[in-house]
Amino acid sequence: MAEPYYKIALFFNANKVYDRQVVEGIGQYIQASQCMWDIFVEDEFIYHADSINHLSIDGIIADFDDPQTAKLLKHTQIPTIAVGGSYKHLDFYPHFPYVATNNEALVELAFFHLQQKGLSHFAFYGLQIDGEKHWSKERKNAFVALMEKNHYPIHLYECGQINGQNWLTEQAKLIDWLKTLPLHTGIIAVTDARARHLLQACEYSKIAVPEELCIVGIDNEELIQYLSRVSLSSVEQGTREIGYQAAKLLHRLLNGQSVSHHPILIPPITVHARNSTDYRSLSDPLVMQAMHYIRHRACQGIKVEQVLDHLATSRSNLEQRFKNEMNKTIHQVIHEEKISRAKNLLQQTDISIQEIAEICGYPSIQYFYSVFKKEFDMTPKEFRKNS
Repeated sequence: MAEPYYKIALFFNANKVYDRQVVEGIGQYIQASQCMWDIFVEDEFIYHADSINHLSIDGIIADFDDPQTAKLLKHTQIPTIAVGGSYKHLDFYPHFPYVATNNEALVELAFFHLQQKGLSHFAFYGLQIDGEKHWSKERKNAFVALMEKNHYPIHLYECGQINGQNWLTEQAKLIDWLKTLPLHTGIIAVTDARARHLLQACEYSKIAVPEELCIVGIDNEELIQYLSRVSLSSVEQGTREIGYQAAKLLHRLLNGQSVSHHPILIPPITVHARNSTDYRSLSDPLVMQAMHYIRHRACQGIKVEQVLDHLATSRSNLEQRFKNEMNKTIHQVIHEEKISRAKNLLQQTDISIQEIAEICGYPSIQYFYSVFKKEFDMTPKEFRKNS
């Protein structure tokens, strides 16, 4: 007997990376199982609350982190699978089958990443919101619990939604908080969007990242990488797996099979380590200033002389400090920064090799090929093909 067609509504807002990737996971299940589903999503991939009243729907998968969605579907009789964040209190979960990102595991993974870098001070930048049932509060509480368990001081800062009217005021408050933190603090941001606030505040106030403060976000939002000069380390959630498992549960429901109402918690995938946590245990303030200058200007073709002029110091003095702190010369560090940037651009973008050579400050593409092959024993073209 052929499987019947089912009309399925997805209640997500695809302007959020979390929602987009959950929907991708749903799509992966549909492709894998070849289930006969007619998926309803609005043209702009943002659902409207009145949609449910005008559709003949057989099943729903919805983001219950959105309070309006949770309220809208609270009493529905349509087979529904809820997705969202995990809760410490079981009473907070909806009465539907539920697939959740594990908020405790997200924060724990970010914390371990910072701890393994050699940091011993930690802070959390969150989203201030009313009501108990919210993923941002769960992440904050997970951070507090980790600090108490490991006997670290607790540094917290939260603010509400930021818009064009309050952006400058809130940024000033954030900068004031950052200046109260101990040197070499690792900050966990509740999302990548909040982490970007931190990067901007540090840049504006001349706080060196990662030399003075390290920052890790949550979401691994690709767009953020294009909007910040310092690339952001971030925890990648298991969002596609959430979508896949939610679709699998709905498929069982529609086929008349029993489904457990005990929440399924999906762990994070990994931390993508980038420059914002590329912490080196430096104690010499002059070397820290030099490293910050080199990170931002190595690809502008600077030489050792420009670093010395910026810091108003002698070559012998700074070279000795670099040798003591890093066992490297200033020239070596400039070279490493340039070649590392080139490698990342080859791996993560479709920018032409000619333009990458120019972006990274190499005088010609031939010279870039020569330097790159000497470093990696392959040409940039071969490296990109194998990445």
